[in-house]
Amino acid sequence: MILCFGELLVRLTAPGRELLLQTGRLDVHVGGAEANVAVGLANLGHATACASAVPDNQLGRAAVSAIRAQGVDCGRVAVLPGRMGLYFLSPGAGLRASDIVYDRAGSSFATAPAASWDWDSLLAGCTHLHLSGITPALGENTADAAVAAARAARAKGLMVSFDGNYRARLWEAWDSDPRSVLTELVSCADLFFGNHRDIALLLDRPFSGDGEDRRREAAEAAFAAFPNLKHIASTARHVEDADCHRLAARIDTPAAGIQTAEVAVSGIVDRIGGGDAFASGVLHGLISGRGEAVAAQWGLAVAALKHSLPGDASLFRQSDIDAFLDDVRDVRR
Repeated sequence: MILCFGELLVRLTAPGRELLLQTGRLDVHVGGAEANVAVGLANLGHATACASAVPDNQLGRAAVSAIRAQGVDCGRVAVLPGRMGLYFLSPGAGLRASDIVYDRAGSSFATAPAASWDWDSLLAGCTHLHLSGITPALGENTADAAVAAARAARAKGLMVSFDGNYRARLWEAWDSDPRSVLTELVSCADLFFGNHRDIALLLDRPFSGDGEDRRREAAEAAFAAFPNLKHIASTARHVEDADCHRLAARIDTPAAGIQTAEVAVSGIVDRIGGGDAFASGVLHGLISGRGEAVAAQWGLAVAALKHSLPGDASLFRQSDIDAFLDDVRDVRR
């Protein structure tokens, strides 16, 4: 069982390519970085569970139902006082970038004391814990809870994956020390999702060069600083406009780095959750024992496919990965 710990969110999106509330309508999706990974992995055939907290109201129940409908075990989702975390999205178009407004303060998840989480019980029967940097960015309660979860999983010998997911707007909303908290979390991780910029933040140092050389230099520095790390996975994204990106995937080990060829992702429907989709594809490959090269290709495939799908989470299966890698672009009958 792969346990993903983080906040479930309701996303409210301007329809089509409208600005937020341009016509007073909003599309509703359920997500959250860690829940997106749980959903992505469940659709790829893995047993997954979410640990989170929601309010006892229609929004909380709907969020849990949506995640459970994708095959994720929600038995570890607590019902606690507070409100449902929300965020609002204005999708980008052409040369206009997407924009997000968070409305998460006071949510059931963010206000839950760190002591609310019994990690001996929550981690029972699990082989893997997945966390992201969004959880500790929400406040002192969730920062302490994320660190406690990572330490407990490490002590139990579970595989720990951590996605840096640095969100400046969230960290800046409280008296935070992101470097020290993120350093503690990465020190517990076997697998870190992050690029040279994330590593520069952690180690408080720049990296020279460009492209693959810079990523390798950063990875070697991270492996030296964090001896528990076995893999570092990242994407290289080049944004031409809101409708066309170029994407490559990379996995580093202490011995070497593997980078895929770049693919053009055009006709983008929804780029939110692409990083979570990448994480689910990489975890799928590594957990399945297929090695770094395959895991990088699977991560790239799921990330690229996610751009074709509205909503936060990837709903693709192994057959979709195979079709993507076989360059199947016509109708499958």
